[in-house]
Amino acid sequence: MANVQIKDLIDKFQLELVSGVEGINRTIATSDLSRPGLEMAGYFAYYPADRLQLLGKTELSFVNGLDARIRRERLRRLCTEQTPGIVISREMEIPPELAEATEEIGIPLMRSQLTTTRLSSRITNYLESKLAPTTAIHGVLVEIYGIGILITGSSGVGKSETALELVKRGHRLVADDSVDIRQEDETTLIGSAPDLIQHLLEIRGVGIINVMTLFGAGAIRTYKKIALTINLETWDPKKAYDRLGLDEETMKIIDCDLPRVTIPVRPGRNLAVIIEVAAMNFRLKKMGVNAAQQFSDKLNQVLDSTEPDDF
Repeated sequence: MANVQIKDLIDKFQLELVSGVEGINRTIATSDLSRPGLEMAGYFAYYPADRLQLLGKTELSFVNGLDARIRRERLRRLCTEQTPGIVISREMEIPPELAEATEEIGIPLMRSQLTTTRLSSRITNYLESKLAPTTAIHGVLVEIYGIGILITGSSGVGKSETALELVKRGHRLVADDSVDIRQEDETTLIGSAPDLIQHLLEIRGVGIINVMTLFGAGAIRTYKKIALTINLETWDPKKAYDRLGLDEETMKIIDCDLPRVTIPVRPGRNLAVIIEVAAMNFRLKKMGVNAAQQFSDKLNQVLDSTEPDDF
């Protein structure tokens, strides 16, 4: 999981740091924000002190109407050692009691010109992206007809060579050898290449090539949502492979189960074309057209309608 500090938030959203400069290295551990409305009313029983606190027009107008002693007490209770920071929206005037408390404890107090709703959504999206669960998988990620396909298999099975052929056929490379994957929500996995090997492809006997330099910027993508996994494995004559396409395999990555297709590899098979067809067939299934299921249904109808011979 990535580490997000307050200074990253300041740089990303051009926030004005009003006080608490000593705390700019504080870490944000959750993407959830807190708008402490009930806390301003004095109810701190379930105060989420470990969240980034966002104060908008509603909260500030309420607290400014309180008695000076009560206002000071409640604003100070907002500032704990666990609180990563406090953000004020709409460039509103900051209560002196809040600035004093944050400076004393070392909590960054920031201000933005954005409206509260827009600022909340943007910060939440940013934090969810940065704090999302991540993993790395050995494989190749390509985009074929707009579909992100993760190609896996043992070392030397031909993943990179297949990716090169797919790039030559007009598709796009995302990552080769190692794919960084982050889970943005329950069903979405985003894959990208590590910075060190971005746009690079390793071909045994040739070496490392730069796909963007050789084929142009249209041959690469920085990141892509993964929709399908294809596993390449050396042909095993003793293994019974699926010939109809009715069997549905899945591959679990972090918390997501992705559909998986296993393709046996042996000399003479054009893997690039097979993977292209697998991508198009996957798209058709998403549109409700399943050729294998239609064939199975027709076959069952024929068998059911066939009368046994009379003897």
